[in-house]
Amino acid sequence: MATPLNNIPLGARPEGTDNCRMAEWPPLFPVSHSLYNNGMNLLAKELNSQLDGTVAFRLLSQTGRRFYLPRGIIAQSAEAKNLAHTANATIGMAFNQGKPFILPAVEECMPTLTTEQIVCYAPPAGLEEFRKMWQNLILQKNPSLKPEMISLPVVTTGLTGGLSALSELFIGEDSTIIISEPSWDSYSLIFETRQEGKIRGFSFLGDGPGLDMDAISRAVREEAAKGFVRILFNFPNNPAGYSPANAEAKALTELLLEAAESGADVLALCDDAYYGHSYEDDVFEESIFSPLANLHERILAVKIDGPIKEDYVWGFRVGCVTFGSRGLGPDHYNALTTKLTGAVRAAVSSSNTPGQYIVMKAMIDERTPKEKAAYKELLKKRYNDIKKFLSENPEHPHLKPLPFNSGYFMCFRCEGITAEALRKELLFNHGIGVVALGESCLRIAYSILEDEQIPMVYRAIYDCALKLGKL
Repeated sequence: MATPLNNIPLGARPEGTDNCRMAEWPPLFPVSHSLYNNGMNLLAKELNSQLDGTVAFRLLSQTGRRFYLPRGIIAQSAEAKNLAHTANATIGMAFNQGKPFILPAVEECMPTLTTEQIVCYAPPAGLEEFRKMWQNLILQKNPSLKPEMISLPVVTTGLTGGLSALSELFIGEDSTIIISEPSWDSYSLIFETRQEGKIRGFSFLGDGPGLDMDAISRAVREEAAKGFVRILFNFPNNPAGYSPANAEAKALTELLLEAAESGADVLALCDDAYYGHSYEDDVFEESIFSPLANLHERILAVKIDGPIKEDYVWGFRVGCVTFGSRGLGPDHYNALTTKLTGAVRAAVSSSNTPGQYIVMKAMIDERTPKEKAAYKELLKKRYNDIKKFLSENPEHPHLKPLPFNSGYFMCFRCEGITAEALRKELLFNHGIGVVALGESCLRIAYSILEDEQIPMVYRAIYDCALKLGKL
């Protein structure tokens, strides 16, 4: 009996193709019309049939339903790597004496990696060892999760690459996604400009010490009445630097459960870029992904994370995407990750190979936990220094600090002056760079400030805001 198309190995682990026979593979030219039916590739139809009846299938955009992973060069190269004992002329790399070409100037920069680890392609879904190690790390950091609840992560080009691929799978012209205001400005590029979806903003932080649960609840319930809730959680938040307290995390979970029980299908995207950087006791320690991943058959939770911020390797551009839903099993997760891998393959082919190997070395290095704890303490000290300044300067006629307890940032709400005017005054007259988001939000990335700079920077912000208020 022929192997179903969706079960043919993806090439991520060549040994998985040991027992495959060529007769079981699809035709050698997967882009030919023979693999299309009514405008959709048969591989995509096979994946859709596996997801049919699940929340994941109902949430897929039209583009998402068309996605598949070709069984062409990548899959055939994986098979050949195991079985082509005479010669292997499948993959587009250059070898000599069994080793890939490498410039000495490149090799000398990475003395702890082999030539293959430096310059060879990674599989489109990422190195299998890295994917398994990252999944184990997620489980360690989120003890309420169990391995069977979640998929194996897919490696993407940074978290931005993961969000972009997910937007192709789940966001279309008729889609609305709920995102906090203010928010990271790339969300608009990803979901609106790129996918022509609609962003519904909500007031993220209220007048009190934390989340504006009334605004969040109103947005979710109104979208639920339309049959679909698509929402993005970014904790710790960029730009506000806020993560939910334990009671708030419980309230968010109950809100999405209510939406699912009302009959709505829920997509919860959890952008965990700054995960682990919290500085107060009453902050929900796990990702909001954890309580959502096994909550209800109508909820599909997606975790977007990676070592970029967690392990301080910003330029490595290695991100991960993990799915979780009570209604999904191994076959469903395989179909979803295959579609996601197809989106990665279509956009960037595969992610950074040496970055994945270097991060794996760091993950198993016995020095890493202690060093990461020390770095977190440095950030916490800066956070506390800012809190001290604010407590000593509690009232300002034009600046209101938004609640913050985690991450890299904090924000001021500008009143009676514009954030852009204040940004320009600080930059052009004082040589201090900050970010203006809209008319009223000023973001300060205190993570990059040296300890001794914090009092000076915040004093300048306060003084410049007073000056502008008198004009």
